[in-house]
Amino acid sequence: MPDKGVEKSVYAQTVLDFVTVSVEFCAFLENNESSSRLVWINRMTRLLPLMYIKASLLPETVVVSDDIPEVFVSEDDYARVSTNVSQIMADEDVYLDVFVEDMKYSDTPITSFISEDIADIYQDVRNFVSIYQYGLTDQMNDALYRCTINFRNYWGQKLVNVLRPLHALLYREQDEEDMDGIKMEEKWD
Repeated sequence: MPDKGVEKSVYAQTVLDFVTVSVEFCAFLENNESSSRLVWINRMTRLLPLMYIKASLLPETVVVSDDIPEVFVSEDDYARVSTNVSQIMADEDVYLDVFVEDMKYSDTPITSFISEDIADIYQDVRNFVSIYQYGLTDQMNDALYRCTINFRNYWGQKLVNVLRPLHALLYREQDEEDMDGIKMEEKWD
């Protein structure tokens, strides 16, 4: 019988909100429909901040099982997401990363790739929501713990880093399309 405290945590509204946004994020990346770069960036610049907010509201948990949470994202899954994003971003995939520890000691700029950062976020979040699909409370708790720790130490920073170039691209491309005489309302339909 599951611990009531653990059950309360894994079914807390803040967790369910994070699960909802995470499922939408994963489904969007897994959908192989080709969309324009502007549409893709627009969607990402809306999903990523929501994920950040929802992840920052996740409750504190402790590990309750000795088992390591199952991994669902294979190398092929990771590569497929990274490749799809890279194809959408094309020559805009690379950006300068100023929040890398090595930057303190480097005279040369450090680059990152939007596609790799998005795939890194996807990998952790997809593993988390996959465990939630089974509805096993102890595993859900441990997946929540791991996802929260990884958010704080790893993919949360990647998320905010990748928003900077996506924001710049979104508004640069919008301005370019506006100059071409396209109405803003038409682009989002």
